[in-house]
Amino acid sequence: MKKNILSLGIFIALLMFSCEGPEGPPGRDGVDGAPGDYIIGQTYEIANINFSSNKLNERFTFPESNVDGDAVLVYRLEAVDNGLDVWEPLPTATIFFDGGGYFQYRFNYTLGDVDIIAESDDIDAVGAEFTKNQVFRIIVMPADLASTMDTNNINAVMSQLNITENDIQDIQ
Repeated sequence: MKKNILSLGIFIALLMFSCEGPEGPPGRDGVDGAPGDYIIGQTYEIANINFSSNKLNERFTFPESNVDGDAVLVYRLEAVDNGLDVWEPLPTATIFFDGGGYFQYRFNYTLGDVDIIAESDDIDAVGAEFTKNQVFRIIVMPADLASTMDTNNINAVMSQLNITENDIQDIQ
């Protein structure tokens, strides 16, 4: 009986001590590594987008299919203030014009593409500052990670994902 208890005690001690030690290199989950170690999301920039009554949406096809469960975020370059880009998350608040009418940007996506949509009751009455030479950024990232951050702030999202300006894929 003493041998069984001693054997059980040694087994438990080995089990407890064998679980100690380093867990491996940091950052393997893409979250806790040093900045730049891992990039979780993909970011694309599309410039010179024009909307009109003949073209109310712009489709971007991803270079490779996304994973079911990825989130897609879309931002519009609203302005440049003192050399700093001001990015607005879509969908935007609906703009109502004094003379009547409305305008809004929104988007929808699949695993293979994203549509950026200009929505208005009279797109031709909307000013060129909303319809001509528009620039958009699209970020694809794991949905569970998106639910843990403020996705209204593109700079915070890119920082948390370790995405730099050099990582952004320009789409022509």
